[in-house]
Amino acid sequence: MKLPGTRLLFALPAVACAGLLAFGYWLQYFRDQDPCPLCLVQRGFYYAILVIFALAALHAPSRIGGAVYCGAALLAALGGLAVAARQVWLQHLPPGKVPDCGPDLMFMLKNLPLQRTLEKLFSGSGQCAEVNWRLLGLSIAEWSLAWFAVLALYALWLAFRKR
Repeated sequence: MKLPGTRLLFALPAVACAGLLAFGYWLQYFRDQDPCPLCLVQRGFYYAILVIFALAALHAPSRIGGAVYCGAALLAALGGLAVAARQVWLQHLPPGKVPDCGPDLMFMLKNLPLQRTLEKLFSGSGQCAEVNWRLLGLSIAEWSLAWFAVLALYALWLAFRKR
């Protein structure tokens, strides 16, 4: 059995990320699920993975180049995994332990130094602990955690597969 071409193998996770991002925007604009700060950071990681794999699909790299692309995608997936894990942790805190809600991203960008904005963005707030939508019993953050894990494992598989 012949394996699919290198371009297709790199394009699949890029298409998956595009689909996940499209679904996130659909939830935001058609289901009134405004993204919290940690959701926005996760979107950034999905965009990074999409761009890395799309460039790899266009480039169709050799084994070493493929490993470089996969390494970069793995780092982005692990970053997203960490942020999603933080949000899942916040969602499972007892109600008295949930941090207070903070200002929205635009307010922070206009009024706080960049370092403080990034610090607040990555730490999350009470808004990040809210669960207003579920699919098959899992919150958006839990689905995101699962997808980042799948993308990380796929990047590892793709880097070390036999050709």
